[in-house]
Amino acid sequence: MLRFGAGLATDAIGRFPFPSHFSADAMIKKLFGLSLFALLVTLSGAARAQSDDMSTPDGMMKAVTQQVLGEIKTDKAIQAGNLDGITRLVNEKILPYTDFTRTTRFVMGRNWASATPEQQKQIVEQFKLLLIRTYAGALSQVHDQQVVYQPFRAAPTDTDVVVRSAIMNNGSPLELDYRLYKTPQGWRVYDINVLGAWLIQVYQQQFSDQIAQHGVDGLLTFLTQRNQHTGTGQ
Repeated sequence: MLRFGAGLATDAIGRFPFPSHFSADAMIKKLFGLSLFALLVTLSGAARAQSDDMSTPDGMMKAVTQQVLGEIKTDKAIQAGNLDGITRLVNEKILPYTDFTRTTRFVMGRNWASATPEQQKQIVEQFKLLLIRTYAGALSQVHDQQVVYQPFRAAPTDTDVVVRSAIMNNGSPLELDYRLYKTPQGWRVYDINVLGAWLIQVYQQQFSDQIAQHGVDGLLTFLTQRNQHTGTGQ
């Protein structure tokens, strides 16, 4: 078994050996908690890279946001899980290098087209807020783990790529991959793979079930209520 700081366990080949009573909600929380933690570790580790090319996807993942590590290490409120501080950090230092609208659109699949532009906007914001609020504690776990990148393989003309890496924790590798696509403004992350589970795929079923039972408005209500509960510590 491979165990990591956020409490997610896999068997030797990276599958999720969760017992039958383990809820999808719990799996999602553990997975994305680890994903956010891993993303921050990777961005923090980038502070050690001085000559990486921001115009390439692997270079961006190695070099982006040197300030992240410094802020986490010096901001006691963030270390303690302060929501306002964490939200500011994510909005200022991480979201500019991601496309969360694309992530949400892929999570919703064909249901995205049935939502109005206003519903789409609200779902993106509520989903983003839910992830930040639910997994804020992951920030306090960022320390000095080593990030090892696999050799990047892609054609110069590719516009959708995967950057593969691993986080070493006490000698044990944690598989962590990023899917990025090219925009006029540069490369943007829109999906994360932790131990063989892509974030978009993990959330697709939950979103699909909510929409099938309650419609797009029902999904929005579900996300909004979850944020209210999370915000009050419930």
